[in-house]
Amino acid sequence: MNVVRAPRVRRGWPSLVLLLFSLSLLLVLLAPFSEMFLGLDWAHLQFAPHDLRAIRVSLSYSGVALFLCVLLGTPLAWWMARGAARWTRVAEALVLVPLLTPPLALGILLASFFGPYATVGSLLSQWGLDLVNTAPAFVMAQVYAAMPYYVLSARAAFAGTPQELEEISRSLGKSPWQTFWLVTLPLARLGLAAGTALAWVRAMGEFGVVLIVAYYPMGIPVKIYQNLQDIGLSAVYPLLWVFFLVAIPLPLWIGLRAGRRVGL
Repeated sequence: MNVVRAPRVRRGWPSLVLLLFSLSLLLVLLAPFSEMFLGLDWAHLQFAPHDLRAIRVSLSYSGVALFLCVLLGTPLAWWMARGAARWTRVAEALVLVPLLTPPLALGILLASFFGPYATVGSLLSQWGLDLVNTAPAFVMAQVYAAMPYYVLSARAAFAGTPQELEEISRSLGKSPWQTFWLVTLPLARLGLAAGTALAWVRAMGEFGVVLIVAYYPMGIPVKIYQNLQDIGLSAVYPLLWVFFLVAIPLPLWIGLRAGRRVGL
């Protein structure tokens, strides 16, 4: 029996040139991060005053913001993936609006709408909810910054799940709610995890919106900015290391898992 072998593809010079170009670009993109190792005086590395408080603020409030993004954004993302196309396209465009707005501009809009001198802000203040320079304002700013990233990622995850399996589940007597929990959610879990990780990084690292709406209580990004102004570059690195160690590993791990899943 003769076995027909597929012809080997000869890569040649174009592939080698593309490889060298890609590696060079990656080196250029990552080169500034070498300063976290080479530009740091490890012998005198220490936190500035109130850095630990900023870390606690970012970790706790970012966790609340992430919970709200997942809780409120998941139903919206599922509807955008399963609803009528003409309405979901409009919804997707509306979700993109805060994502495409410059962070400082978004912060100004939030302060103008929820500030104490605005109609909505004054009404909320009468009910005891102040949304400028308070903990709720901090969480609100992070939600506005992170929610679009989660919703769009979750929407793509739900859209990628086979609807035939959902129909089979319903034909077997499962309710739509049971089908969502037993079929749709497990199939979309990797995409939802990626959206959650992305939203976590956006919430932790948001600076522009938080700077305008909630300079206090001071989180890691604003504290980095203050340390740079008041002390200098050496006071930036401890908080920067904390941010990278807390925020970056989760999305990197999920990205590697996604790559293995598709066979990369």
